[in-house]
Amino acid sequence: MKLQLKENWRVWLLVVFMLLSTVSLFVPFGGTGGITGSDADQASGSQYTNLQFGLELSGGTQVRAPFAGMTVSGLEFGPEAQPEIESALRAELDMSASDVRASAESGTVEVFEDRHVGNVTQAEFAAALTEAGYQTGEGDVEMGVTADTRQNAEDVLNERLRERGLGGGSATQVSAPGQQFMVVEVPGANRSEVIELIGDRGQVEIWAMYPTDNGSYETQSLLSQEDLAEIGGARQEQGETFVPIRLNEEAGARFGDAMRANGFGQQGGTRCSYDLNASIDENAADDPGRCLLTVLDGEVVFAAGVAPSLASSFESGTFDENPSYRTTTTSFEDARELEINMRTGALRTELDIDNRGTTFFLLPSLAERFKPLSLVTGAAAVFAVALTVFARYRKPEVAAPMLLTAAAEVYILLGFAAAVSLPLDLSHIAGFIAVIGTGVDDLVIIADEVMQQGDVRTSRVFESRFKKAFWVIGAAAATTIVAMSPLAVLSLGDLQGFAIITIIGVLIGVLITRPAYGDILRILVLGDD
Repeated sequence: MKLQLKENWRVWLLVVFMLLSTVSLFVPFGGTGGITGSDADQASGSQYTNLQFGLELSGGTQVRAPFAGMTVSGLEFGPEAQPEIESALRAELDMSASDVRASAESGTVEVFEDRHVGNVTQAEFAAALTEAGYQTGEGDVEMGVTADTRQNAEDVLNERLRERGLGGGSATQVSAPGQQFMVVEVPGANRSEVIELIGDRGQVEIWAMYPTDNGSYETQSLLSQEDLAEIGGARQEQGETFVPIRLNEEAGARFGDAMRANGFGQQGGTRCSYDLNASIDENAADDPGRCLLTVLDGEVVFAAGVAPSLASSFESGTFDENPSYRTTTTSFEDARELEINMRTGALRTELDIDNRGTTFFLLPSLAERFKPLSLVTGAAAVFAVALTVFARYRKPEVAAPMLLTAAAEVYILLGFAAAVSLPLDLSHIAGFIAVIGTGVDDLVIIADEVMQQGDVRTSRVFESRFKKAFWVIGAAAATTIVAMSPLAVLSLGDLQGFAIITIIGVLIGVLITRPAYGDILRILVLGDD
């Protein structure tokens, strides 16, 4: 039998997609798939393929929580008014600079506290904004933050997951009536690990603490993540743990000027006896000397003086030309956390996990049991369909291509899942079974229309009957896609995964496998001439 490309291009298209799926499933690309050895127990990837498994098939933690904050939108002000609004709100609500954000571009003002996280109510926010010159009522204040802030949080959390090497982990925004949530899923990790990773905003700052002329102590924030141009990896050398950083040109000059103005460039460097177990005020009372403080989310995590060589570079101005230095910590774990926070940036707001959030944890050992059960369920579905098809046609030459075509549809769908690193869960397995059922159902429609309407003697008759059948399955596919679309878009838990797999499976069937089955059936009915 010869398969001419021009006449049987649908069959060749199916072959091409089968080959692409094989590459996607089995060729290692350096991801978490295809791992071997003990690491396989800790990852969410398959040991033999590039498939990724979600929480229900690999175990792990899911955290679902809303964002802390409130927003007033629809305001009109220019960029020059942003600092004034933020300053007025900070003063009225007793907030820090990072807790208020005004955006002239979107006409919004946000505060990153609410009645659940912090002590700011909608009425207080409205009153403070009115004091700032923008007449606002309590009804104008919406719970939650802007879309820009939510997108920032999603990007930062996904970057944190990648930096921490948690393969298969993801952070995704989901919508619910009247509220937006962030869903973070980390296969293979327990609850405490995930909370530690996403629970803090991760704002890293460098403060200077120094005595003034009257003997009191001053603290000044000098650097934040935005001032960093390069961040090295956490290191431990000669008993010292640190993160090497390089400042951008503007921050380097500003930092050098501040060091010289406040006595950090003195010969021999500076001493620092800051006690991390005491507050800043208590340390100031004990005359700690000139210190550079590393501050994470408002808490001083390390304090140190300036080494003689660094002090000399401040004084001579060479630091301004090459603004690089080490941010030292007390342990390698702290250094690694600082490195990740510096690289990924800070969250503008935090997730309210304690009050309005939910967490879900599934033991990996329990999840492992679902994999063979899912395989058995799929095999049982295929076996039941095969029995039904053979019982109906009682001709292996008709039933076998039908089953092989349906299997090819599932194989291509698995290849797609591997290509996009879709973490498979039980809902996706249910979608695969649904695809098998609808796929064979459509193939039966094609076979019945072509073969049970009398003998097929010419290609013209075959094409006419095939087109008639294809209109029927095309209409059914369109109905399925329309019906499933709301489930695929809305956040309805497991139904979303089921809908996505079903829609993609239907598209693969209508565009690739079912047309190919038409060519195969034509060859069987008319021969290959």
